[in-house]
Amino acid sequence: MQVQKVAQDLGVSPDTVRYYTRAGLLEPNRNPANGYKDFSEEDRHRLRFILSARHLGFSVADIVQILEHADKGESPCQLVRQLIEDRLDEVNKRFEDMARLKGRMETAVEAWRTEPDHAPTGDMICYLIENFSEDT
Repeated sequence: MQVQKVAQDLGVSPDTVRYYTRAGLLEPNRNPANGYKDFSEEDRHRLRFILSARHLGFSVADIVQILEHADKGESPCQLVRQLIEDRLDEVNKRFEDMARLKGRMETAVEAWRTEPDHAPTGDMICYLIENFSEDT
């Protein structure tokens, strides 16, 4: 089946299918009659797996590792468990970073609410940012 059909069946854009093909995660055959890439049911199943893994937060590099295990006939389950724990740790750290940023932004909004506007000077572009301190 061609790119358009695979994309339509899985609810993604043809560019998504092409991206994972360029990344080496899909290896369609070339149709000798027209030169188009011809995706098999195995490619379709593999892409469905890739999309599910991406939905869970696995990176393309993670998916490469998982597929390498599977392609060798080895169970990737232990690797998957470790990778998802690593990704969860990363998400928790980003969440904490975003919560701190949200707090700084809320502090700035409150502090700047009544501050007057000033034109830039030779020493400052925007005094609100340059004088900002969370202790304000």
